[in-house]
Amino acid sequence: MSARLLVAGVGNIFLADDAFGPEVIRALERHPLPPEVRVRDFGIRGMDLAYELLDGYDTAVLVDASVRGHAPGTLSLIEPDLPGDPATAAPPEAHGMDPAKVLALAAHLGDEPLPRVLVLACEPELRAPADEDIAPGVSATVREAVDRAVAALHTMVPVLLADPGARPPLSRPDESAALSPAGLRGSVSGGAEDR
Repeated sequence: MSARLLVAGVGNIFLADDAFGPEVIRALERHPLPPEVRVRDFGIRGMDLAYELLDGYDTAVLVDASVRGHAPGTLSLIEPDLPGDPATAAPPEAHGMDPAKVLALAAHLGDEPLPRVLVLACEPELRAPADEDIAPGVSATVREAVDRAVAALHTMVPVLLADPGARPPLSRPDESAALSPAGLRGSVSGGAEDR
């Protein structure tokens, strides 16, 4: 039996390059992954993603824009630290799409351990100005990275289906020699007020 795998696009389509995750999921409609992979655009619906993470997946790959200090369009594969014992932590926020907070919420809601979580992140070029509520459209640099992310997922997914604990490479590695154990604080937007 194959491993259960979730590929989840996250981000706000109205905040410039933060739309990277949803754009990748849209591109996967033209280049589908194997049928045993659930592909879904969660946008800014953090609560929905938190509950989905509790649905028995072996691995979840979140696709998101994340500021990591690289050249715009750089793809990174990140394996974030999962939340510790949820019983000893304050309840996390139930709204917004900050991936670290969504993971904390999922850990708080569920009795079982979370699946292994990887983040396929793209360094953004355009960010919505602080004084604007809407800045639709991704930069040309991030638009090009969408195609590379789709290729990366087609390389990663068979590896993860065969072995959920494997270290999958990116198809054109930018930062994939070893998975980065960094947290997700560099996400393009932080919470409900930003996304």
